[in-house]
Amino acid sequence: MDAVVKFTSQSQGRDRILRATQYACALSIYLLRDNSERKDLVAKLKSLEANMSAGRKLFRLGNTVNSIEAAKRTMQLSDRVLCLCLTAANFNRALYFICDNLLWARGVGLIRDIDKERWSLNASRCYFLSLVMNLTRDVYLVLQLMMQRARDKHFRQKMDQHLSESPELAESVIPQLDALLFLLLESLKSHPAVALDTVKNICDLFIPLDRLGIYRSNAGVVGFCGLISSLIGIVTLTQPKLRIKP
Repeated sequence: MDAVVKFTSQSQGRDRILRATQYACALSIYLLRDNSERKDLVAKLKSLEANMSAGRKLFRLGNTVNSIEAAKRTMQLSDRVLCLCLTAANFNRALYFICDNLLWARGVGLIRDIDKERWSLNASRCYFLSLVMNLTRDVYLVLQLMMQRARDKHFRQKMDQHLSESPELAESVIPQLDALLFLLLESLKSHPAVALDTVKNICDLFIPLDRLGIYRSNAGVVGFCGLISSLIGIVTLTQPKLRIKP
């Protein structure tokens, strides 16, 4: 119970719960779209989804400052690649929150003379760029992990044993490709924080890709990816050791 209270007392924790609920509703609506007997339920789910989205916008007020402070911290990183990726990601995230705050202000009637569609697209562009930079960081870390593992003497012995124990696989798959996949999986397995962050960012990427028309999917894919990403976010928030650093 203490863990639940601690989790829900954090603004990030509340946002994760609302986000998971929002995308669970979106996925449910898509799955029930052709069921004429569930029209009332679909209408309630749509209302709940809209309320969750509005609630999250309210909780995100002030996050621009947090992102700017995060960008200041990442500018001090000694690794130039991480410095560039994370600073750019935080900067674009700050711009995303600015757009999001303006949309919230328009939604509650504080501002009326802004183009909702235009600012919504601007928010999606900033979110997309932030995710691309975060994914670039993930790829960079994965490559580093793979190079470290490849130089490890005990791991090379383990890889040779894996290849020798699967002769039928070696005949059907290019040995070099099998070795590369084995190296990738073992590297991710030994660093679950990097694996979870990579999966989370890939799932999140489908949301702005669909919104911007770069890669059209459907509401079901967006809902599913958003739900998976939200659940990973909840796990990493409750288990700090699974949170990627920096």
